[in-house]
Amino acid sequence: MVGDDPAMKQMVAAFFEQHSMRVVPVSGRQGVVSQIAADAPNLVILDLDQDLAGGLDLLREIQSRSDAPVIITGSQRSDEADRVIGLELGADDYVARPFGTRELLARVRAVLRRRGHGLAQPEPRRGRSRFGGWQLDRRLRRLADPEGRAVALTKGEYALLVAFLDAPQRPLSREHLLQATRVHEDVYDRSIDVQILRLRRKLESAPGAPRLIQTERGVGYTFILPVEQA
Repeated sequence: MVGDDPAMKQMVAAFFEQHSMRVVPVSGRQGVVSQIAADAPNLVILDLDQDLAGGLDLLREIQSRSDAPVIITGSQRSDEADRVIGLELGADDYVARPFGTRELLARVRAVLRRRGHGLAQPEPRRGRSRFGGWQLDRRLRRLADPEGRAVALTKGEYALLVAFLDAPQRPLSREHLLQATRVHEDVYDRSIDVQILRLRRKLESAPGAPRLIQTERGVGYTFILPVEQA
């Protein structure tokens, strides 16, 4: 659970542990980075409280490093626009204060069931993938460009990139790619073509004339570079 309210985190942790769920309280970006690297979470509760902008930055940080579902808890004064922004950016649920710990536990269980995570341990990660000077660290879910700069990916973009890197230089159908990213999709479903466009904007210097992800008319898409797995 990420947030700046120690009493809230302690209350949630104590209640969840009574129901066989371990909660690790975390504060700030560095705490998020360190905790995800040390112990990948099954789910993240992100308490925005008053700082909406800072909280949404943390949401992006979490998404760039983990595919764990995220539930946002926020101030009761948050208006509908704030809630919609959080959901549009990929949060799986939004719970306004004041809320009961029993309700929060029920929402956590519902999200885990819906996302297919259950309470199982996350799948093992497989090292690094390199292509055209780029490098994807799958253990940390971190993408670096040829200059070594970090490039943030949403959960859907990460899942889509992994699908391409696991089958480079082979045409992949839209149906295959949609299935590969379905467990990682945002609350509002989007076509695979829109997800491809967003990924191209992250990878391509000229997204309108793509050189890495090419369209195969009537088939789908092909990632044209060879990929080295380490």
